[in-house]
Amino acid sequence: MAHEIVEAPLAGKILQIHVRVGDRVAEGDTLCTLEALKMENAIVAPISGTVKEIRISPGQAIKAGEPMIVIES
Repeated sequence: MAHEIVEAPLAGKILQIHVRVGDRVAEGDTLCTLEALKMENAIVAPISGTVKEIRISPGQAIKAGEPMIVIES
């Protein structure tokens, strides 16, 4: 099975996580909300599959390119 690691597109702070490990997601579903540059950015699933790992938590500061969520197709 293939997997996709969703990385932070910008440095910022995690406001909310909308999925849990084991959840099925469709391409385009919102995974989490990232506050960056005073704006809320919805981070969406690049592929359909199952959430295998969540490497972030609400309130966490992250850097651009940091892995956030792993999805297995």
